[in-house]
Amino acid sequence: MTLSNSDSPIVANTAFSSLSLKTELLENLKTMGYESMTQIQAQSLPPILAGDDVIGQGKTGSGKTAAFGLGLLNKLDVKRFRIQTLVMCPTRELADQVAKEIRTLARGIHNIKVLTLCGGVPMGPQVGSLEHGAHIIVGTPGRIIDHLDRNRLDLSNVNMLVLDEADRMLEMGFQDHIDAIIEQTPRERQTLLFSATFPDQIKSIADEIMYKPVMVKVESTHDAISIEQHFYQLEDNKSRLEALRLLLLSEQPESAVVFCNTKRETQQVADELAEFGFSVLALHGDLEQRDRDQMLLQFANQSARILVATDVAARGLDIDALDAVFNFHLAYDAEVHLHRIGRTGRAGSTGAAYSFIGHDDGYKVAMIEEMLNIEIVTEALPGLNVLNKTPLAANMVTIQIEGGKKQKIRPGDIVGALTGDNGLDANDIGKIKVTDIRAYVAVKRNVSNQALNKLNKGKLKGRSYRAWLL
Repeated sequence: MTLSNSDSPIVANTAFSSLSLKTELLENLKTMGYESMTQIQAQSLPPILAGDDVIGQGKTGSGKTAAFGLGLLNKLDVKRFRIQTLVMCPTRELADQVAKEIRTLARGIHNIKVLTLCGGVPMGPQVGSLEHGAHIIVGTPGRIIDHLDRNRLDLSNVNMLVLDEADRMLEMGFQDHIDAIIEQTPRERQTLLFSATFPDQIKSIADEIMYKPVMVKVESTHDAISIEQHFYQLEDNKSRLEALRLLLLSEQPESAVVFCNTKRETQQVADELAEFGFSVLALHGDLEQRDRDQMLLQFANQSARILVATDVAARGLDIDALDAVFNFHLAYDAEVHLHRIGRTGRAGSTGAAYSFIGHDDGYKVAMIEEMLNIEIVTEALPGLNVLNKTPLAANMVTIQIEGGKKQKIRPGDIVGALTGDNGLDANDIGKIKVTDIRAYVAVKRNVSNQALNKLNKGKLKGRSYRAWLL
């Protein structure tokens, strides 16, 4: 059975309760407030639960993680302490998100072990965790191969394989790794492949590793009302940079992502914007994993207004309300363009996308026009008078604390340390993230020195910890 936009069935009953899910999963979904399925869940979950191979195409935010997460948890035999499911993701950030969501969905089932295997972190703890066993592995191809090569990972009991954001994994050059990993799994297994775009390379992989897959494609266009698109004809990077500066000063977005096509260009654009006084961070594959994590964290907690990023690096981005997206160069593929602009105007909010067109971009423009069924008309840039404006500073700053979960520090401890004894108002404190060995807290810029003083001179859990501004 092959489904596409034109022939996808209208699912009459979108209630999770209509599915043949384990009672524990249904009860947990109820406590989470999840009653109705998204479009991709309604179309993909029935064939997944029936044991079919499934190809799912849908944009970020469509609910695909819960679709395959519920499918793999429903199939899992908890009493059988073997690796039964392998989920491959392109980046550590996405793998962490997927593992977190699977754990949340599994709350009603006791003793499920989900293990994340990603690069950018020490091998030691992963080796120890593998020795203790797991039911579900979520990881990046590079690190999974590392463990397989050292005979630390046994995939002979895998009965479900999930490739999440398969298009990005191929873009990042993981084809050989993916092939080698799949060879280590049994032929008799269920395979699920999810991808935002569906290039020929994905089709050829699907033909090789899947058996009569059900194709599920959800509508990937966005509400034209929620996303305003603007296009500008520009001939070189110098004029692009000037245009970007004019638009940022004219529009003053609270949060914006600037998409670049290369790592080098990403860093150059961010450096230039920083020189002009913009609150900006660069996110690309050449950064160390810890630096990438910190960049994502700072942008997500409003400690920077602008993030310049490559498509792959931005995949781990989890922002609810992004005001604007800028395409410094048009994406190589129309569906990638759609995926980029879909990061703004989410959840019913309005957003804007600004795209720069070069003289060689005729074919890209034609593809976007065809896919979105629009006619692209270029506009004039704001006048030079906006250069009199000052770039807005970020609302928040991030403080790093040298202590985390291993020291039993919780978000409530940090709030208490900051607000106690004539401290900060609770409204001055933003997002808090506690990792194994560090913690991060966002505070309003105007109280950052006071917050830093409270943390460095006070105590958490009866101990002193060093803290400083990122």
